[in-house]
Amino acid sequence: MPWGLAFLPDGTAVISGRDDGSISTLDAATGAVTPIGTIEGVEHGGEGGLLGIAVSPAFAQDGLLYVYFTGANGNQIDTVRLGDGAIDDQRLLLDGIPSAGIHNGGRLLFGPDGLLYVGTGDAGERPNAQDTGSLGGKILRLSPDGSPAPGNPLPDAPYVYSYGHRNVQGLAFDDQGRLWAAEFGQNTWDELNLITPGGNYGWPEVEGQQPGDGFVEPERVWSTGDASPSGIAYWQGSIWMAGLRGERLWQIPIVDGDAATPTGEPIAQLTDAYGRLRTVAVAPDGSLWVTTSNTDGRGDVRDGDDRILRIESS
Repeated sequence: MPWGLAFLPDGTAVISGRDDGSISTLDAATGAVTPIGTIEGVEHGGEGGLLGIAVSPAFAQDGLLYVYFTGANGNQIDTVRLGDGAIDDQRLLLDGIPSAGIHNGGRLLFGPDGLLYVGTGDAGERPNAQDTGSLGGKILRLSPDGSPAPGNPLPDAPYVYSYGHRNVQGLAFDDQGRLWAAEFGQNTWDELNLITPGGNYGWPEVEGQQPGDGFVEPERVWSTGDASPSGIAYWQGSIWMAGLRGERLWQIPIVDGDAATPTGEPIAQLTDAYGRLRTVAVAPDGSLWVTTSNTDGRGDVRDGDDRILRIESS
């Protein structure tokens, strides 16, 4: 069940398998998939397991991959070293992230500042999202060595970049350096949020575009049946957002400058064409890659599932 997707500097894709803890590479030219190892300590259950993966910005020097997974004592982030076609030297970077059968977050993304951004979930315990002493229901920001990033906005919560989130599985930076996050709603509204450092995004006090004292409202919302968003990426002037339950790829145009409404009207792509969509990433060659998620226990499995789709730049 592919979950995380990232790219090495030479264009090779690296893919994490949620249920079996596997890491594989995929040759972009041939489509050949090669297993390169298994992450130790992964405990799959429900939505938990091996989730996000990111490639070190200094990969040419350190050879590091960063992985987010559910272990015996919660969700954690480790590093492994990739060399000679295999991973080894697994080391703990950060633990103590709440875990459960649902709402584990799991997305990892290195920003243009070279810092690691992490989407977490409330692990089914709503108070986690508003509790800045908890790492659940947050976007975290770390230095590559696992220490709190310098300049994080909350002195008493050194890892926290934003809070009040239910379940963040999508992170992307646009060409203006702004961070966007996709978030699962409960029963009514899924969200695309523009992230402000230190911002409180309201869960569980509010869901969707409901005014609330001190809460940041989402830029766009969808019914949960039309989206249930996981991964996002910025490509060709739009945020592209994978829909699980919605079984489509949402294109959300991004407006330049400081417009009062920084997004245009969303456009549904690939509707019902490939089933549940999980992860979106931009490859070094400028193409957009999308993974399906029909073998995750909630989809209708089709011949060939799960798939990785490649969309060429127009």
